[in-house]
Amino acid sequence: MSAASAAGNANDAVASRRRPAAPLVPGNWLGMLGGGQLGRMFCMAAQSLGYRVCVLDPGADSPAGSIAERHLRADYLDEAALAELAESCAAVTTEFENVPARALQRLSERTIVAPSAGSVAIAQDRIAEKDFVRAAGLPTVPYRPLRTFDEARDAPESLFPGIVKVARLGYDGKGQVGVANAEEACCAFVDLGSVPCVLERRLALDSELSVLLARGFDGTSRAWDVAGNVHREGILARTTFPARVDASLARRAVDATRRIADALDYVGVLCVEFFVLADATLLVNEIAPRPHNSGHATIDACMTSQFEQQARALAGLPFGDTRLLAPAVMLNLLGDAWFDDDTNAMREPDWSAVLRHPGAKLHLYGKREARRARKMGHVTVLGASAGEADSVADAIERSLGIGARGR
Repeated sequence: MSAASAAGNANDAVASRRRPAAPLVPGNWLGMLGGGQLGRMFCMAAQSLGYRVCVLDPGADSPAGSIAERHLRADYLDEAALAELAESCAAVTTEFENVPARALQRLSERTIVAPSAGSVAIAQDRIAEKDFVRAAGLPTVPYRPLRTFDEARDAPESLFPGIVKVARLGYDGKGQVGVANAEEACCAFVDLGSVPCVLERRLALDSELSVLLARGFDGTSRAWDVAGNVHREGILARTTFPARVDASLARRAVDATRRIADALDYVGVLCVEFFVLADATLLVNEIAPRPHNSGHATIDACMTSQFEQQARALAGLPFGDTRLLAPAVMLNLLGDAWFDDDTNAMREPDWSAVLRHPGAKLHLYGKREARRARKMGHVTVLGASAGEADSVADAIERSLGIGARGR
């Protein structure tokens, strides 16, 4: 998809968007496409505001479906289920970007949907996403679409060493291969299924940041402090909140996020991930049209969490204050923590060792089976200072045996 067609899709969705004539009062039903942990935390926030939530998800025991007032167990494109969701809910949102954009478009014909199908469609495709960001006047890593084997074979030397990533359905480091030259890019293209991919130049990074921003139907927006992220084996492992970066760099990141949100005429919570180079160059990496793992600290560390803000945006309510109440560090809890590294035997992590720290807040997602690399929960550590939060987070990582893996 070209930048022009991506922008056109977004504008078409904007033109046909339904909006609440007045804020939806508590007691109304809100819909959620997707039953994972992000949906679960949305349910909790929406329910605390007095709304009822209906989740559409094919899973039998999904984290969100298990606590929502109603769970429609069906495929995301099931026409009867979509009709029932639209009929029963005053407004609908999504918890992950890989839900079919067509489902959102069908729902938008009958009820309020945010974010729009056009916004989600752009974020679902790395090629369309990068084209859109460039069209908005913001820099990305150097890249080239690889739609055919010949495009991989003819990739310019300037893009190596690089990374070949599938254009669609890749996440958490899945669906990507590091390559040193065009020959390896060809092999990677074939290994990844000969589906559309993007080749990105691998750059030496100084740090990785993300910005979460909520934008309403009226165009008003609120951003949280910039988050600093550490990934291990392609999966977010640790977020420092706020990021330890220069104030001018933080402002540039927030301004770029707001520019993207305005270009999409986005409604809801949006996350934009950035690469930072040694000379403070800021590059847009990815757009996530939803609350994000790197924003989980907002639940405990901010006046208003990303999930409450998502509910407010969907209902057309005024936004809450995003101010930080205390420095925080968020630790992602993967299923690896449930396995003994020496024997590979499963055991329950020592939660007492985590919670003996008064500033530690444990969030488990209700998933019945722990698997390696599966997101099972997170811990947020609050400190009187950034140093204190870092120190306690380090101690918790050691107690769970997760700190050294993949650093």
